[in-house]
Amino acid sequence: MADPTRRAVLERLTRGPAPVSELARPFKMALPSFSQHLDVLESCGLVRSRKSGRVRTYKLAPQPLKAALHWIETQRKTWERRLDQLDTYLADLKEEQR
Repeated sequence: MADPTRRAVLERLTRGPAPVSELARPFKMALPSFSQHLDVLESCGLVRSRKSGRVRTYKLAPQPLKAALHWIETQRKTWERRLDQLDTYLADLKEEQR
């Protein structure tokens, strides 16, 4: 997910399945290099592929993304709580200095 190419592919797949050629079109890289990105996404379980004849089509696999979203939401809540505590502490410190 850290790679912008992979994020863009996932974003595109939110609109529905697409063949490799369509997914690769916006990127200025050789097809084998682009395919490596798809391989990483597939090995992580974020996308699934199906081959029909000579065309390989990819689709989003939402379940791992839901797990990631849950983890991110938990982290967000933790950091918001910590930042609220810091804000309170700094406000108290400022009051003490007056």
